[in-house]
Amino acid sequence: PSPGSCQPTGTSEEALWCEIEELKQKDLALDKEIAQLLSDGYSLEELEKHISLLHEYNDIKDAGQMLLGKLAVIRGVTTKQLYPEYDLELSD
Repeated sequence: PSPGSCQPTGTSEEALWCEIEELKQKDLALDKEIAQLLSDGYSLEELEKHISLLHEYNDIKDAGQMLLGKLAVIRGVTTKQLYPEYDLELSD
């Protein structure tokens, strides 16, 4: 079954079994994706480094968004209104 195809009929035990099955399917899908990347010539170390850098980027971006939000509150404007002042794109 594909993820999301399991529909528990009401008991918490059935819901847990469905969740377990969905997690197993996600695990298999991730294993396939990793195998594809490895066959494309990527190494596990390289993939782990990219994942680590993505986590670091997201943490920094979250901190920046938090600071922009606080500054917007202080100035009484929306965060969106601050983007041009700091040469930011809305997609940033």
